[in-house]
Amino acid sequence: MKLNKETTVAGIVLVLVVALAAVWFMPEGLRAAPPLVGKTLDGRTLTLQHYQGKPVLVTFWATTCPSCIEEIPHLVELYRDYKPRGLEIIGVAMAYDPPEQVRALVNQRQLPYPIVLDSQGQIAREFDNVRLTPTSVLVSPDGRITQYRLGLLDMPQLRAAVEAML
Repeated sequence: MKLNKETTVAGIVLVLVVALAAVWFMPEGLRAAPPLVGKTLDGRTLTLQHYQGKPVLVTFWATTCPSCIEEIPHLVELYRDYKPRGLEIIGVAMAYDPPEQVRALVNQRQLPYPIVLDSQGQIAREFDNVRLTPTSVLVSPDGRITQYRLGLLDMPQLRAAVEAML
């Protein structure tokens, strides 16, 4: 088989794309998480830096998202099971979600973990321009993204990943 210049270039590009994708999605988490700076519902400033040394699940959600609402009891259970061992969860309410609607749902569901209002959409932009919910990002104790998931979480897989970090 004779290779021409275009085939060789296409092959090299494909290898580079695969290599970059492998580094991006490495299970060990080679990519540093963005800083995540935001105001909680009670007015505190929260950052990922506050949780250095702990695994953190950052979950982007909206009050109008049926899957997000379906996921809440599982997140509450996860938080209650693993918070004593160091897990933190940060809920990020999307910019289009009215704060009073977010506050009402948080009170109704008695969410035990902090909720950050991403009123300007800055946090969503920093986390790869999140637009769809639910989107969840697991950050290792050393600040690296280890999982990035769009859609409902695979809770057994998430629990295993959290266990490995504690």
